[in-house]
Amino acid sequence: MASRQTSRRARAGHGPEAGAAGAADGAAGAADGAPPILAHLGGRLRQRRTELALTLRELAELAGVSERFLVLLESGRANVSVVRLEDIGRALGTSAAALLSAGELGEEAPPRGRSAGEEGGGAGEPLVALLGLRGAGKTTIGGRVAARLGVPFLELDALVAARAGMSLAALFEIHGNAYYRRLEREELARLEGARAHGIVATGGGLVTDPATFERLRRCAVTVWLRATPEDHWRRVVEQGDARPMANRADAMKELRALFQARRALYEQADFSVDTSALGLARSVDRVVKIAREAGRRNATRSP
Repeated sequence: MASRQTSRRARAGHGPEAGAAGAADGAAGAADGAPPILAHLGGRLRQRRTELALTLRELAELAGVSERFLVLLESGRANVSVVRLEDIGRALGTSAAALLSAGELGEEAPPRGRSAGEEGGGAGEPLVALLGLRGAGKTTIGGRVAARLGVPFLELDALVAARAGMSLAALFEIHGNAYYRRLEREELARLEGARAHGIVATGGGLVTDPATFERLRRCAVTVWLRATPEDHWRRVVEQGDARPMANRADAMKELRALFQARRALYEQADFSVDTSALGLARSVDRVVKIAREAGRRNATRSP
């Protein structure tokens, strides 16, 4: 994930120092004359950062922006590009779409526990966890589903990175896989304890840890986003990261083997959505339907 952020910033001409320039460009919107959408966005960012107990410096390091830019952004005085906002959203374990979601520009965002445009809410709303290998579409589909429903979109990997205070690449290099798995379990336990709702994209290997997978299945409605190995390959390359395939003649063979090795685990999910067969739009529709039906069932059980 961190590598995608870095490559995306490089392609868009955004580096760690670009935040100051972005802040200068956006500072024209003074606090008393700022568009309502910027004030709304600033409030959502500040609330999310507070929920994760992140300092401005920590978030700045995770997102690759300057502290000054974040100060201006949270105060509603800075414009921000979609690419940059997505980087910040990922560092906060969410997405640009979720941060911007609201009924109308200038309106308050849908309250936690209530889906935009839906009746009901509160205790009935589920946590829907998306499973699948890298390239399954968890981030793309998850972000769009969350925006449709007006609920939070989280990425478990981003929450782990925020908890560790470093990128996933640095985490694996310094601490290794066992430490990552421990933080993954702790973050999932935190979501379960908080009775979190919304859409969460999980890491592709979560299903290989029996205790963690069991906890996930206990606290969330699980959806396996299926795809052919060819589509997994294509999507990862389109994300700008060809490293898993570089200089490896047997890369596709290894991908097929990994798919087969984990298939029985993914099949334990509550639902399966074939993204290769349905395509993006219909896959989003299907996951939205699953989430809404799960919410109705939960609301029926609630006292």
